[in-house]
Amino acid sequence: MRKLILPVVLVLQACAMTPDTPPVAEPAPEPVAVPEPVAAPKPPPPAPIAKPEPPKVEPQVEKPKPAPAVTVVKPEAGDLWLRIRAGFAIPDLKGPLVRQKTKQYAARPEYLQRVLERSKLYLYHIVEEIEKRGLPTELALLPMVESSFNPMAYSRAHASGIWQFVPGTGKRFELEQNSWYDGRRDIVDSTNAALDYLTKLHTMYGDWHLALASYNWGENAVRRAVQRNKAAKKKTDYASLRMPKETRHYIPKLQALENIIADPAAFGVDLDAIPNQPYFAVVTEIPDIDVHVAARLADMPVDEFIALNPGFSRPLIRSSMSRRIILPADRVVAFYDNLDQLDEAALVSWQVYNPEPGEKLEAIAKRFEMSLAELKRVNGIHASSSRVPKELVVPKNGEAKATLAQLPLMYAPPIPPKGAVKAVHVVKQGDTLSSIAAKYRVSVDSLKRGNNLGRFLQVGQKIYIRQG
Repeated sequence: MRKLILPVVLVLQACAMTPDTPPVAEPAPEPVAVPEPVAAPKPPPPAPIAKPEPPKVEPQVEKPKPAPAVTVVKPEAGDLWLRIRAGFAIPDLKGPLVRQKTKQYAARPEYLQRVLERSKLYLYHIVEEIEKRGLPTELALLPMVESSFNPMAYSRAHASGIWQFVPGTGKRFELEQNSWYDGRRDIVDSTNAALDYLTKLHTMYGDWHLALASYNWGENAVRRAVQRNKAAKKKTDYASLRMPKETRHYIPKLQALENIIADPAAFGVDLDAIPNQPYFAVVTEIPDIDVHVAARLADMPVDEFIALNPGFSRPLIRSSMSRRIILPADRVVAFYDNLDQLDEAALVSWQVYNPEPGEKLEAIAKRFEMSLAELKRVNGIHASSSRVPKELVVPKNGEAKATLAQLPLMYAPPIPPKGAVKAVHVVKQGDTLSSIAAKYRVSVDSLKRGNNLGRFLQVGQKIYIRQG
C-alpha cells in the first residue's frame, strides 16, 4: 500500500466583472415651462421675457452590437444560458437561409436535446475561456455546428474533435497528435486552440462573419475571394463573396442556433438550465493507469470518463505521455481516496510491446491471446491494414481482456502512415485530385492518405506523391 500526496487540482475558473444591471440610457429631460414675470406697480413693468425653447429631444438610435469585445455579465441566477445570451455580440445575419435553418433546427427537438445534453459537460469551460479573451459568446455555440458537441467526430477531411481541426491546422496551433494522444479531441487544448485561431481570423478581417467563413472554408480561400471582389470593385462583406455551399450555409446555422437559444419558447424548444459553475476539474501528476481503472476510481462509467478525456487513444494512460486527466469537479476527492487504497501494480492491466522486426500482427495477437480485430481496435489500426506499428498496447494480464467489452472507445482513424516522397506536385488552376492522380498513376485515395487535404485544392498547394 502507498500514500499519494494529493496534487494540485486546477478547477477551471475565471474572474469576471459582475455588474448588477446592464446600463440604461437616461431619458431626455422634459421641457420646463417658465412662468411669465408679474408686472410690479412701480416702476413701469419691464419688457416681457421670452419663454425659453424646450430642449430638443434627440431620437433614440439603436446602438450596434459591440465587436469584438463584450461586457462580461454573470447574472445572479445560476443558469449559464443567461450568461451566454448576455454576451451575444456578433451582428445578426438575416435572410431566407437563416429562417430555413432556424425552422429545421426547431423541427428536430430530439436532435437538439441530444446536442444540448452533450454540451453541458463543456459549455461552462468554453464560456470562461471566451470571456477571458473578450470574445462574443456566440462562439460557444460553434461546436454545435461543427460537431454536434461530439468530441469523437471525425470528418472526411480528417477533421477531429468538437472544434473539427484538420491535422495541419492542429499542428499550427500546437495540438499534439500521436498514437497515444490527439490534442484535437482534448477539450481543454482544442478550445484554447480554436479561440486563438478565431481571434487571429477576426484580427485579419475585423469582421466576425468573414472570420467564421475563414474558419470553415480556410483563411486563404476567403482572402482570395475578398481580393477578387476588390479587383472587380464589388463589396467585400460576407454576403457579397462567392463561396462554396457549405460555407454559405455555415453562418446561417450558427445564427439559427443563436435565435433559438435567445428565445427558446418562441420556437417551442425546452431549454433546460445549465448550472453556472465549473462542471469539471483538471487533475495533474497522475500515475500510469488504465482508462477503466481511472473511471472506476472516480465512481463514473467508462464512457463518461472518455467524454471528458477524449484525447486518449489507448486503454492505457501513460504518465510520461499525459500531463493530466479531467474529472467531474465533485469526483476528484473520491478519485484520490480510492487511488490511495491501491498498489501501483493494480492500476495497469495493459503494457507497451515493441514488435520484433518482421513480426506480424496475427502472431502478436495470438501470443497475447486476443483476436486480431481486438488488437487492431485497441491500437487504432485500420481493419484493412497489415502495417505493424513500432509500439503496441497489449494485455498484461487477464483483467485487460476482461475489460475489452467495457471500453466503448470510439477511436478516430489513426493518422495515416506516410511513405517516402517520390514526387511533389504544385497545384495549378484547373487541377483536380483525379487529374493529379492520373498524371502520377496513383489512386485518389493514396493522395488523400499521403496528404493532409482540406475540402478544396488551392493554387500553389503542394501535393506529395508517396511510395506504397
